[in-house]
Amino acid sequence: MDRLRNTVRPYAWGSLTAIPELLGQEPTGEPQAELWMGAHPGSPSRVDRGHGPRSLAEVISADPVGELGAEATAKFGPTLPFLLKVLAAGLPLSMQAHPTLAQARAGYADEENRRIPLDAPERNYKDANHKPELICALSEFEGLCGFRRPADAADLMASLDLPALDPLIETLRGKPETEALSSVLGTVLSMTGEDGRRLATEVAAAVTAAAPGDPTGAMAGYAFVGRTHPGDTGLIAALLLNHVVLRPGEALYLGAGVPHAYLRGTGVELMANSDNVLRCGLTPKHVDVPELLRVVDFRAGRPQILHPEPGPDGERHYPVPIDEFRLSRYTLGTETRRLDGRTPQILLCTRGTAHLTADDGSTLTLRRGESAFLPATGAGTDLAGPGAEVFRATVTL
Repeated sequence: MDRLRNTVRPYAWGSLTAIPELLGQEPTGEPQAELWMGAHPGSPSRVDRGHGPRSLAEVISADPVGELGAEATAKFGPTLPFLLKVLAAGLPLSMQAHPTLAQARAGYADEENRRIPLDAPERNYKDANHKPELICALSEFEGLCGFRRPADAADLMASLDLPALDPLIETLRGKPETEALSSVLGTVLSMTGEDGRRLATEVAAAVTAAAPGDPTGAMAGYAFVGRTHPGDTGLIAALLLNHVVLRPGEALYLGAGVPHAYLRGTGVELMANSDNVLRCGLTPKHVDVPELLRVVDFRAGRPQILHPEPGPDGERHYPVPIDEFRLSRYTLGTETRRLDGRTPQILLCTRGTAHLTADDGSTLTLRRGESAFLPATGAGTDLAGPGAEVFRATVTL
């Protein structure tokens, strides 16, 4: 068992207080957006096995089978296939979508062949992997996810009573679903200059005025986007997406191509080990509209909110349709729970104090905000700690 030393990423949209509170630290006055746990080369966790801190990525690379197990290595390759984060949004993130595995491999190879530097602002593909993800709320968590049905998006726009939106409304009502959503998204994201800023400003004023009379809270969410991204036409694109509020313990799974944006709140996020993002607005960064439209899934409908399903020995897991990652949660009482040791796993304590005991007698204590890496040794681990809450990230074999 290895206690993890993790990196906090200070993106501008991060909360000033949520991650410091989780870690029991004083706020620095700077936004702290994401706490990364894993072996992603961007910010790998560090472990110390008696010879000083080393990157978890280096440790795994030196002995993939010993750290990940033979089955996981054969199935996913010689790297940890998932990345665990605590995400703390104080301001809206950029709207975005992620590619399929085939799209990521092709896009990465193409940009490598064209010798586009990895840190170039116009680079879309930072690696050759897909990035499905799961977000589980620790606090009330507000976001946008997936497309509204075109008729519903048209009704929402019409309620704002802005003549400049009429062409978009006509497209949404007059064309088939996929064509309507693709056409409107492409039109909105291609708006540049003063005309686009003017329309975004008008929409921001309209949703702000409508917010007090909207019992769903969606208009208040869009108004928040408008305040924090003034003049950004991404706000108009956001009207195409479903507004979602998760209660603590609820989760969303975001597959390839699903457009989404997190607005505010704190959650545990688990994803495939990738950093590939195609942006759709609400950002000063590069938005590659043609590539985005190629990647986005334009099927409409309400997203499914996930609740944990009971598993063996007190585990409650969130079902997802992929094998690269699996998230579960333990809410501990006086009993001891048994963790299977066949797979690599990361444990994160989000409440109370958790005590780990391995079959060889070694122990590790995790306080709130602390995490551990458990190699796939085949031996089990006992988990205890009355009142503790622990998230477990692993794979499905």
